[in-house]
Amino acid sequence: MEAVKTSLRDSKWARWAALCMVSFTMLCAYYLTDAMAPLQGRLESGLGWSAADYGVYTSGYGWFNVFLFMLIIAGIVLDKIGIRMTGVLAIIIMITGACIKYLAVSSEPTQEIMTLGIGSWEILSANKSAMIAGLGFAVFGVGCEMFGITANKAVIRWFRGKEFALAIGLNTSTGRIGTALAMFTPIPLVQMTGNISAPILLAMLLLCIGLMAFICFCMFDRRLDKEVKSEAAANSPEEAFKLSDIKKIASIRAFWYISILCVLFYSAVFPFIKYATNLIVQKFGISDEFAGYIPALLPLGALFLTPFFGNLYDKKGKGATLMIIGSCILVVVHLLFSIPSLDNLYVAIALVLVLGIAFSLVPSAMWPSVAKIIPENRLGTAYAMTFWIQNWGLMGVPMLIGYVLNEYCITGSITKIIDGKSIEVTQYNYTYPMLIFACFGALAIIFAFLLKKEDKKMGYGLEIPNRKK
Repeated sequence: MEAVKTSLRDSKWARWAALCMVSFTMLCAYYLTDAMAPLQGRLESGLGWSAADYGVYTSGYGWFNVFLFMLIIAGIVLDKIGIRMTGVLAIIIMITGACIKYLAVSSEPTQEIMTLGIGSWEILSANKSAMIAGLGFAVFGVGCEMFGITANKAVIRWFRGKEFALAIGLNTSTGRIGTALAMFTPIPLVQMTGNISAPILLAMLLLCIGLMAFICFCMFDRRLDKEVKSEAAANSPEEAFKLSDIKKIASIRAFWYISILCVLFYSAVFPFIKYATNLIVQKFGISDEFAGYIPALLPLGALFLTPFFGNLYDKKGKGATLMIIGSCILVVVHLLFSIPSLDNLYVAIALVLVLGIAFSLVPSAMWPSVAKIIPENRLGTAYAMTFWIQNWGLMGVPMLIGYVLNEYCITGSITKIIDGKSIEVTQYNYTYPMLIFACFGALAIIFAFLLKKEDKKMGYGLEIPNRKK
């Protein structure tokens, strides 16, 4: 006799439909995250920013998450009020941040310097529009990271014991479509509209559509609750946050290994994407209209490979091993990018494609592995803590790279015709930044090996398959 289905998630079409709605919203969020990356040179020439100003703006993503502990609070909120309310709140925060960012970038060019500090202690100083854009990015970052942990918990809720890592991989890779679109579309949008803020306006529209998609998911999720005859499936009393949960999570050594691996790996990838277009323009001598297409190959490659490796993890296991291999690839690619004589465009394309393999290997194994290490009733808080640690890198590394470029890598300037205007463009040597990225990858390898050793000792099952037979 055929087994009776116990809930909506036992229906394949239902759980995959739920995944599509959550993942589409991730796509919309990721678009704004990188929408200004191809425009670094135009921001410098059009708004009077320097490389350091661009670094300050880019670092803004993590300001509130890191210093105001907003990610930790987001994890507490998620475990307290559940997936649906947290997701809607996160999207509203993202839209608010996008509005602030739009107003900053659409303002008139100015050389006015804005400083943030406490008393006589100066914390940050940058071009006024860069600083305000950074503040908007900081608000957006709170919502984006809050939605990221919410999406992960939603996927786990619908797919635990089924196509677990594959679903997380597909959710991640759908977000990468947003990143790829952010590499392809901004420059054509700016050329069509004559407005450097046009990509942000498009991002705001996408976020509004994403909000509607997530509301549809909420209807599915509420129906799932009814089918299991209690809201406890999403917001059970045992999931109520206790301060001791943070202490319990922090006492798990494997949690620290995977979180440090996370911050090191992503510090060598996402900041690289922010600077990749300008690097390719200057090192390989091509126009910024075309240069954005090359880093777009990175998330596009991940779009197909992340689900593949997630499915591999589901069937074969070897999660810690996949993280080791991905970190090794990361180091090799950045070392090769750092060699000045390797300035052939086809080499750049090949390296970005190979980097896409690393960009797929590590996340496809890392995020499902967190759920193996941490009990489900603390998972929202655990993801929040991991994302908080990751945000130290997402905040600090772009600022570091901007400072290094400004202080040690300027090789001169050239006059270029951009959109019919003669503009002085600063030239940089990107060797030092690429070596910095390679060092992060090397440290990631060490922590991946430590994680594998700890898994063998504690029996978390990172090397065994996820799918139950």
